Amino acid sequence: MKYICLGYYRPENVENMSESERNAMFDECFTYDDELRKNGHFAAGEALQPANTAMTVYWKNGKVAVTDGPYAETKEQLGGILVLEARDLNHAIQLMSQHPAVKYGSLFEIRPAADLNEMIQQSEQRRRTSVAR
Repeated sequence: MKYICLGYYRPENVENMSESERNAMFDECFTYDDELRKNGHFAAGEALQPANTAMTVYWKNGKVAVTDGPYAETKEQLGGILVLEARDLNHAIQLMSQHPAVKYGSLFEIRPAADLNEMIQQSEQRRRTSVAR
């Protein structure tokens, strides 16, 4: 059985960290991710870019509507995550606006995935250096 884990954080907590504190935090997180992978628990994961990069597609007055940013009323609950391959944000909006769930009241927040490859490589280098000492 798979579980989707959505991580929430307070941006001001990360912004108030020094670079070395932030690097230490990411190193710990990526080390734990490596452990989960090693033990067969890490199936897939993507970091999201900030909420201000999101678009929301929904049904309004008999047609699809699109707004900037995330939108969900408090009564809404996240039902799942779909990872979508698209050429760009407009293509993603086009694809999701055709999703049948939209006309039945579902909302889709569309956000580009963040690329953490460089950050992970830097973390791996720091961890190798600290182990070598």
